[in-house]
Amino acid sequence: MPTDIRVTGYQTFTAFGAGAGVLRDHVFSGRSAFAPVERFDTGPFRNAYGATHGGRGAPPRQLETILDCARGALAAAKLDPAAVDGRRAAVLIGTQGDFTGIHHFWQDTAADRDPDPADTHRSFAGGIPAAVAGALGFTGPGLAFINACVASANAVIHACRLIAAGQADVAVVGGVYLVDEEQFAKFDSGRTFAKDGRLRPFARGRSGMLLGDGAAALVLESEEHALRRGARSLARIPGFGMAADAHHVVQPHPRGLGMSRAIGRALDRAAVAPEEIPYVNAHGTGTRLNDPAETAGLHAAFGAHAPRLMVSSTKSMTGHMLEATGAVELVISLMALESQTVPPTAGFDEPDPECDLDYVPNEPRQAELRRVLSLNAGFGGLNTAIILEQL
Repeated sequence: MPTDIRVTGYQTFTAFGAGAGVLRDHVFSGRSAFAPVERFDTGPFRNAYGATHGGRGAPPRQLETILDCARGALAAAKLDPAAVDGRRAAVLIGTQGDFTGIHHFWQDTAADRDPDPADTHRSFAGGIPAAVAGALGFTGPGLAFINACVASANAVIHACRLIAAGQADVAVVGGVYLVDEEQFAKFDSGRTFAKDGRLRPFARGRSGMLLGDGAAALVLESEEHALRRGARSLARIPGFGMAADAHHVVQPHPRGLGMSRAIGRALDRAAVAPEEIPYVNAHGTGTRLNDPAETAGLHAAFGAHAPRLMVSSTKSMTGHMLEATGAVELVISLMALESQTVPPTAGFDEPDPECDLDYVPNEPRQAELRRVLSLNAGFGGLNTAIILEQL
């Protein structure tokens, strides 16, 4: 059975705009996208800031956004969907669904109008990968992953397992979240937003996270399928790991035990020693509890090598993209491999004694990168680790 998983294409949408190029230009120069949110009225909330694309008016829709990314990723991979055996092609998307359509349903119901069934269906989490698969003609496994901040990372891992088990040759994987009033209100009521409108991971005085628009799709293929069609492979995924903290419904384990176990499983699967990982794209939410817990998890997983790691949180520029986070940050990690450049942690103005690693403050850094590690964590103590490796 095939075990070598290749990445052959990707595309993104973020607050910086559509396309991987604009994401690369901003993130690798340390420029953040935070500004007052104009998509809806933030007057009732404590916070007004986020990383959103566009001003006032109708927000983009999740389905159209992730479908554009999927088509862009396939084009980048030079893979015509019509040339794929659709029965062996999977579509796996991290999404909680599109609250815009759900709001339309309740607004129509309250006004005694008949809701649009198509609009409602494409807003459900399961409707999004189904519609993407239908548009591409892919009839293999189709799944929505809804487990919050690790959703699209889990989608990538599940795709790797399907391909490794010989159940798929190709997978379009990714995630999508676009800042909406529903989630904004929930995080605001939980007092998780940064008071100063700045997301400053691992820095002293950090005061919380901020939301951001995000979508990304990647094309994964078995080595055999990629070689057979003469595809240019951008990287391989030799290892991945998942683990739960079993600690608290929203707080991470203070010693990062689940995170360290996920990293250990990824290293073991890849047969890679800790010192062979020079750079980690951290989850790095800029919250009081996450950052020291993640730092502790990195120390536990990497031991004596931890002080030599380069660690950065690109959420300091993109914002937290919830279900899209894992996919977008995996693309950023791949960009780091491609450019041999480590993106910075923006807004890092004062070190925190509890966070004692090299966080690549404010400026990108040239480095020799053969492998990189992308980490994500979510409510409920969920943790993922994915290794990318140059070919």
